[in-house]
Amino acid sequence: MQPTRILPDLQASLLCEDVRQESSGNFILIGIIGYIRLPQVPVTALKLCVFNRWTAGVGVFTETARFIAPDGTTVMRQSTVKFGLQDASHHAINVSVFGQIEFAAAGVYYIEVLVDDVMKLRFPVPVFVQPPKTPQQSPQTAPPQV
Repeated sequence: MQPTRILPDLQASLLCEDVRQESSGNFILIGIIGYIRLPQVPVTALKLCVFNRWTAGVGVFTETARFIAPDGTTVMRQSTVKFGLQDASHHAINVSVFGQIEFAAAGVYYIEVLVDDVMKLRFPVPVFVQPPKTPQQSPQTAPPQV
């Protein structure tokens, strides 16, 4: 008996600055993000992408990717997409693009990935403020004595 539905496994989930696809079909991930360092807050990010690869499932599913605020519950952005896997040996890649995300404060933000309302992954994205270093000014030197 052939299974008609198996919930897929999330093989990879990465936050990055951009995702591009080559003519061969392969993906290029640009600027994989582990944390976000900002010179000041508030600041608005033009675009952040979540790259997800699903495998080992059978059926039609709904993926939800969310960008969560530091309070742990406020959904700042959400993306929902339907995808299908015909066989457990197949895979599906989904890319969610979140535009114009405002970081009002430093703190730990989160990415959540769900399939059919089942949480598969929640990972932290620390955001901290590190003002730019100012070049050290050289001490004033006295003019040479003649």
